[in-house]
Amino acid sequence: MSARTATIDRQTKETQIRLTLELEGGKSESRTPLPFLDHMLDAFSRHGVFGVQVEASGDIEVDPHHTVEDIGLCLGAAFKEALGDRAGITRYGSALIPMDETLVSCAIDFCGRPAFVWKVEGLDGRIVGTFDCSLAHEFWAAFASRAECNLHIVLQHGSNPHHIIEAIFKACARACDQAVTIDPRLGGAIPSTKGTLHT
Repeated sequence: MSARTATIDRQTKETQIRLTLELEGGKSESRTPLPFLDHMLDAFSRHGVFGVQVEASGDIEVDPHHTVEDIGLCLGAAFKEALGDRAGITRYGSALIPMDETLVSCAIDFCGRPAFVWKVEGLDGRIVGTFDCSLAHEFWAAFASRAECNLHIVLQHGSNPHHIIEAIFKACARACDQAVTIDPRLGGAIPSTKGTLHT
């Protein structure tokens, strides 16, 4: 099987991002202007066993929103490119992740159609370090749009915003890992009755 990798370069007046993804694992390092986001990207790569390298800068003096959203766009685009025609993948993945008092569920379908459901309360108006917790929603909404996947994220219970966001990133990592795994029983077939995962 050929390596499933992708590199995305996104250069705009608001952000400058280069992101490399290796689905089978590899070096992981994130350098963004937001240390908490670096921590979350590291958690995502470790718990999904992905190689994720990010170099990003942006107009955070205006608002970190552009940088966080655009990194989500780049990560989603990298998954889309690395998966190619999505032949042989498991396609669906789900995870239920505890972190202390917090419990988060994530379900994903790399079906070629973007849909995003976010049922997470308690993050608006809260800050972890320098990170506006409401931007976690923007990150994953952007990811789902570019990865062309159905993504459902639900907070079952929890109160600590750091724990909630970290459990979300870890749950998404585990669900993505499960979904992109090659199932040898498929013999390289595309896992859809339509014969395609791009419409």
